[in-house]
Amino acid sequence: MASSSTVRYRVNGHPHDLVSVRDRGLAYGDGLFETIRVVNGRATLLERHLGRLGRGMSVLRIEMPLTSLRSELEAAAVELGEGLLKQIVTRGEAGRGYAMPAIAEPTRILQLLPPPEYPAAHTLKGIRLFPCATRLAHQPLLAGLKHLNRLEQVLARSEWQDSGHAEGLMCDMAGHPVEGTMSNLLLRLDGRWVTPDLRHCGVRGVMRDYLMDQLAAEGEPVLERSVTLDELLACDELVCCNSVFGVWPVVGLGDRKWAVGPGARRLQVFSEQVLS
Repeated sequence: MASSSTVRYRVNGHPHDLVSVRDRGLAYGDGLFETIRVVNGRATLLERHLGRLGRGMSVLRIEMPLTSLRSELEAAAVELGEGLLKQIVTRGEAGRGYAMPAIAEPTRILQLLPPPEYPAAHTLKGIRLFPCATRLAHQPLLAGLKHLNRLEQVLARSEWQDSGHAEGLMCDMAGHPVEGTMSNLLLRLDGRWVTPDLRHCGVRGVMRDYLMDQLAAEGEPVLERSVTLDELLACDELVCCNSVFGVWPVVGLGDRKWAVGPGARRLQVFSEQVLS
């Protein structure tokens, strides 16, 4: 088992870095993906990643057994040692037109990536959020899924280039905070944890679900509901989380400043239990 410093690719289980121009993932974003942190040869939070992937395949009606995919990911994690696995699943090849092919053979694309290089200060001292102008459209059918249509996030991330912001705040069309460009939000408000409702848009993050389960197990369930921007600005603590970096405390958004509080440190302990 050795740490990887180069990117490796597999397509349908074979070493390859090319896919067909007829693949519907390329043509229409007709597919899903998961980015999985690998630590000591172990694919962290794997069952949760596979669970979200399975929910997405059910909604998109992509038929593929998860048992073989699990085995491939576990073997790739051992081979990689430390880093990231990015698993993409598309509907596969088809002709022109939106109609789903009567018979489809899904395409599996696996990337074996080196570990991410985030500054340690993001975890220790916190980050500033950029207030993105790009809004998330409501589509309840796709809400929560990590599908391949991520142009809203691409446009939002293009709004800042400076190193002073590590993540961006994304709101829906009504101006309600939903998530970051690559993370979910949890805020400490009126003595309890609250996270934005994702029934209409946004990605249901694996780390978000894990942290919510950990808090619930300790008798502190997280409230999922619509959050206003005024509420977010008035909260006592704010964090971003995902399954790659864990938990980053938020210390600034525009003119608003926060201190790194005990709640954020507690969530970091939870995340480190699975990411280290």
